[in-house]
Amino acid sequence: MTVVVFGSINMDLVVRTPRLPNPAETITGHEFFTAPGGKGANQAVAAARLGVPTQMVGRVGGGAFGQELRQNLASAGADVSAVFTDPAVSSGVAVIAVDDNAQNNIIIVPGANGRVGQDDLDRLETTLAGAKVLLLQLEVPLEAVVAAARLAHQRGLTIVLDPAPAQELPAELYTLVDIITPNEVEAGQLVGVAIKNHNDAAGAARMLLSLGVKTVIVKMGVLGVLYAQAESEPILVPAFEVQAVDTVAAGDAFNGGLAAALVEGKPLPEAVRWGAAAGALSATKMGAQPSMPTRAEFDAFLTAQTNHP
Repeated sequence: MTVVVFGSINMDLVVRTPRLPNPAETITGHEFFTAPGGKGANQAVAAARLGVPTQMVGRVGGGAFGQELRQNLASAGADVSAVFTDPAVSSGVAVIAVDDNAQNNIIIVPGANGRVGQDDLDRLETTLAGAKVLLLQLEVPLEAVVAAARLAHQRGLTIVLDPAPAQELPAELYTLVDIITPNEVEAGQLVGVAIKNHNDAAGAARMLLSLGVKTVIVKMGVLGVLYAQAESEPILVPAFEVQAVDTVAAGDAFNGGLAAALVEGKPLPEAVRWGAAAGALSATKMGAQPSMPTRAEFDAFLTAQTNHP
């Protein structure tokens, strides 16, 4: 059984800076580097490094970035045979500023990701045989995401949607998705209520469940992870204590860890804990895909947390 990821592949252009600039302000940073990213590719790398068979479906552009992005996915263990190189456009790019408190802001130029469509869905369809989990995000056209969810739903896969960047979603998508995994900001945007604490998150989860999603997981950083299903009360999983240096891809690491656990047959409570552990480990390293833990790192971390709730 495999994890299939349908979504974005970006090159991240990262600047480290003491603080994030105000509007119209110029400040001096102290480090610059490039790192393969994109929410889809990040999640594929996260799952693959945890040792589960993983296939990426998406697009890169022509040129050096596209070649590097494909190679990085492959070197992490992901199958890239369904990644199309589109020579007519650049690869997707994310310009990221990270401050000394590990907070960030991000500007995304979709590039090839914006051209994901029917040809990519055709490639996706061939990958779904033998798959167990489909990971989706919202950095490719929404109509393609909905169509991908339909294909996976028809085949009985578990569909996990990371609704980022947050946007209004069609009612059908909620009914197709098994697990939705917003962070607290995205959950608030989806339901129209600001989330400041666990009670707010529980209320947002109930609203999302009422739209047809089977499971809601709200990722709240240092406040932990709250998950809810219609037939039970929301459950809070406390955050793992780590020294965060870059939270850019922590949410993607969470989804990769969650998917890996589901493929390995773990029950939902353990799968959520796997996601939280993968996200915590990711936050301790710089960069998106470079921060994803290996299975050895992951197992050692969980072993050391035996007394964690």
